Amino acid sequence: MAPRPYWKGYLKLSLVTCPVSLTPATTEREKVRFHTINAKTGNRVRSRYVDADTGKPVTEEDEVRGYEVEEGRHVVIEDEELEAVGLESTRTIDIQQFVPSDSIEWIWYETPYYLMPEDEVAQEAFAVIREAMAATETVGISRLVLARRERAVMLQPRGKGIVLWTLRYGDEVRDPEEIFGKTKEKKPEAKLVSLVRKVIEDKTEPWDPSMVRDPVQERLKDIIASKTKKKAKPKKRKEQEEPETPSNVVNIMDALRKSLSQEKKKSS
Repeated sequence: MAPRPYWKGYLKLSLVTCPVSLTPATTEREKVRFHTINAKTGNRVRSRYVDADTGKPVTEEDEVRGYEVEEGRHVVIEDEELEAVGLESTRTIDIQQFVPSDSIEWIWYETPYYLMPEDEVAQEAFAVIREAMAATETVGISRLVLARRERAVMLQPRGKGIVLWTLRYGDEVRDPEEIFGKTKEKKPEAKLVSLVRKVIEDKTEPWDPSMVRDPVQERLKDIIASKTKKKAKPKKRKEQEEPETPSNVVNIMDALRKSLSQEKKKSS
């Protein structure tokens, strides 16, 4: 069953406009999620907002958004004021500029979505924009309101569709020099680099999604399945002994040679 579109609107480039839909490229639907329940009744526990000072429950009608301007003092922002900020970008992805496809570093990428034409009539205009970006090796830059927040977005042609990435704001990305600049550079020995390259070559294989599977989720699902079938409770796994803390003094050359030896035994 195909997922429902998260957003519907229009893709616009100059005088070319077509209806499109946006669907999240990732999902957490298969993740195990727990509810808090009352152990005595088995019923779900419902959370409620309470006043921080009086401790009394706050009704939904009295809940508003506030921005703290100083300790204990807030400015209230109404829903109408938030909606007015979005303007045209709430329904239209208007591509205003293009940049080389390899010029935006991965650290700026935030959340991916799949962008597709909404109907057959839109397919030609959509394909023209997609193929032109692919031919010029560029990506489009625009703005879009998602979840009441206007984001800068990048449009990247891919296969029959376009991947739309929300981009982080400039103040959200730290300058790497703030971190790396404090580290003193030390040039490694050529022999060590050569040995590490050999280890990398021995361990290199084609990418497979199973490399990033979640074994914890798999075990949780097994436990849930066994409880659902009213089987005996699984025995608790024995706590593994904590590994010994390695010495700070390590002979890197010996460690690398040992790694290479082990890899050769595995491959033989």
